[in-house]
Amino acid sequence: MHPSFIKAKVFAALALIILTVGFTFPMITFHGTMNKIADGKSAEISPFTAKVWNLYNQGRYKAVATDKEAHNDLMKMIGTSAEIGVSSLPIWAVSLEAPNYPKEAFPQGIPVFFHFDGFSGEVHEMNTINHYVGMDPMYVGGHLEREIGIYALLFLSLLIIYFIAYNAKIWTLGMLIPISLPLLFLADYSYWLYWFGHNLHDWGAFKIKPFMPTVFGDGKIAQFTTHSYPTIGFYLLLAISIFSLLAFFAKQKALKESA
Repeated sequence: MHPSFIKAKVFAALALIILTVGFTFPMITFHGTMNKIADGKSAEISPFTAKVWNLYNQGRYKAVATDKEAHNDLMKMIGTSAEIGVSSLPIWAVSLEAPNYPKEAFPQGIPVFFHFDGFSGEVHEMNTINHYVGMDPMYVGGHLEREIGIYALLFLSLLIIYFIAYNAKIWTLGMLIPISLPLLFLADYSYWLYWFGHNLHDWGAFKIKPFMPTVFGDGKIAQFTTHSYPTIGFYLLLAISIFSLLAFFAKQKALKESA
């Protein structure tokens, strides 16, 4: 076997492992859990699902109202009606600071974390702020993406597996999808920010003109200072992209030199 075929398989395997551990596995185990919580069917949540959520939430931000004894324990958080986020790794972090949210009470401002399959952080508080300026709650945006996200990642995993197992050109071209993951996320994220900022409602207590929220960096909305930056999940998407790119070029080289 050509050495570059082996390199391609190794790079693709690394991309697959990161994708699985960071996103696909926690999304599969937590799939449908939020609906069970909302419907009062928490008794139907499996112990395995709870253990996975507890593991992935170690050290992650919890809403300030969360009982500290319930941190990192899904069932205790459900029992105390705490705000619960999804278990997959967060990709992007946004936070707001304002005079009516003192540092003593909210040392990190009002942070919200965006995931492939939902949100975490101060989601309720952020939706309250959005309502204040006439903006829809966050769940209105990206509804389709959250619904199909788990299936899209499973399909992507299958593409990478076929790339590893077979040398047909079509599977090599399929690696262009994981290569483009960071750009696809940013494009979708930017689109929804634009949509929210340009579809304001009259119900807002504070009237502002349509605007484009800050995608990356610091900005200003009314009396709020905003911060928008990538977090661990986005860096893993970059790693997946880089390994997929290396696998793509290694396979291309092997195919060319083996022809």
